[in-house]
Amino acid sequence: MTTPAGIDPRGPRFAATITTVLLLAATFLGLVGISTARSFGWFAYQPLAASDFGSDTWAIVSATVAQRALDPGFLLTVVIALLFLWSVVSPPTAPWGVLFRRFVRPRLAPPAELEDPRPPRFAQGVGLVVVTVGIVLHLVGVPWALPISTAAAFIAAFLNAAFSFCLGCQIYLLLQRAGVVGRAASPA
Repeated sequence: MTTPAGIDPRGPRFAATITTVLLLAATFLGLVGISTARSFGWFAYQPLAASDFGSDTWAIVSATVAQRALDPGFLLTVVIALLFLWSVVSPPTAPWGVLFRRFVRPRLAPPAELEDPRPPRFAQGVGLVVVTVGIVLHLVGVPWALPISTAAAFIAAFLNAAFSFCLGCQIYLLLQRAGVVGRAASPA
């Protein structure tokens, strides 16, 4: 098996920068939204039973699935998940990659070296899994699930954007050494 053509390593870092901003916004919206809100009997997203009056519960627990799905943090996280999915399914057409190739890369010097595209693609898949877990748990009414999942993805994206340390890529390389994914490139 041959190694796929290399990619400019600055492209995934550019995408991680945009993703970092989106995930920061999603985390903030998750923190101020229904996921972390408390309801106090008389102030809830949905009327509570008389026995619940005065009780201190999580608002997300008493909210309907529609109310959970219309939460701004949830909606932004769904958009982010779709962008992750797009990057996994069709990396050449993913928006941040197209933006980088058309507008940013022409203004830069050629890269010193190219990198294997499989680790960054795997990292996008890891991001997809992390935010999807938050989405699903949010929909079933688990408090704090959404901001915790977006914060975890934010940390990984920030490490890549700020320090060029791709956590998902490192996981890929560990799995590759263990023989779980891909074959290591043969020395040339």
